[in-house]
Amino acid sequence: MTADSASPPAVAWPDAARHAAFDAWLARVAPAHGLLPASARLASSDASFRRYLRVDAAGGGSFIVMDAPPAHENCAPFAHVAALMQAAGLHVPRVLDWAQEDGFMLLTDLGAQTMLQALEAAPPETRADAARPLFMAAVESLIRWQAASRPGALPPYDAALLRRELELFPEWYLARHKGVAVDGAMRQTLDGVFSLITARNLAAPQVFVHRDYMPRNLMLPAQAGGPLGVLDFQDAVCGPVTYDIASLMRDAFMSWDEEFVLDITIRYWEQARKAGLMDFEDWHADFASFWRAVEWMGLQRHLKVAGIFARLTLRDGKPQYLADAPRFLAYIRHTAGRYAELTPLLRLLDQVEGAPAATGWAFGRM
Repeated sequence: MTADSASPPAVAWPDAARHAAFDAWLARVAPAHGLLPASARLASSDASFRRYLRVDAAGGGSFIVMDAPPAHENCAPFAHVAALMQAAGLHVPRVLDWAQEDGFMLLTDLGAQTMLQALEAAPPETRADAARPLFMAAVESLIRWQAASRPGALPPYDAALLRRELELFPEWYLARHKGVAVDGAMRQTLDGVFSLITARNLAAPQVFVHRDYMPRNLMLPAQAGGPLGVLDFQDAVCGPVTYDIASLMRDAFMSWDEEFVLDITIRYWEQARKAGLMDFEDWHADFASFWRAVEWMGLQRHLKVAGIFARLTLRDGKPQYLADAPRFLAYIRHTAGRYAELTPLLRLLDQVEGAPAATGWAFGRM
């Protein structure tokens, strides 16, 4: 990336002491990498306390600085997972300098355009055609990541964690956002459904899981045909092989026709079989069996994210996230309506939200 022609706006620092620590650290690392400290500007922020700055280099190009206050964020998992992904052959930021006590990290810059931005810019009538090669590149990187799995390298995505995530839905979406008292019969229904979802998902083979493997966290390559860049991987765990493909195809910010979702998922399944990742029950021979498991995994994620988006709005003052809640409710209804065991969940949603509006699956954002 080239330097901006105009002077970048000053980066806001609510904490003067942290600002001073940043300036001192950047001045120290600048000579070794040819950084231009005055060019620092906000590149992006996410749903946590982390934010990212972009800094130009004197010889051209740019670098990324992660600003992660140690009181709120732990950078160690990011560095650990980055090393695992790099060893697996994925295109991820390299850690060039890390001030552990201050929470500043200098990273290589993977570019400024996400896969999501590229898809949103494509004309709706040709969006699926533009999306297919990008999704296949994402599948290729995902297979590499999963094939590199080894026991003990990442925290387990165990029953306790799955259940804690599910509880975000009643706590934040139902109780705090919708004002529903989650007790009595409703609590009984949720307990039964959550136990079933947890058991189904824990039965799947365990692999490395990114946890937010979706177009918003995948960066377009600088040159056509290059690998997608992978970001926001610090929460990676070892968990169900179904998780990341469910995350990729049932995205938090973009919806696709189910025919397209099936097409890409089948292509993933075919590559996963060759990599030995489908050697479980009848998954190797029966895509339908694997597809059911993906839907159950997606359901857990959708319930969790609906709760997270409500929390981001109500606790953290980020209302843009809850604006995507209808997408997740549609995902939840879609899955709950296909399986008799999930009828109680569908009725609960009808009780809270009212009868569902007539909806259809469409390419691109809904």
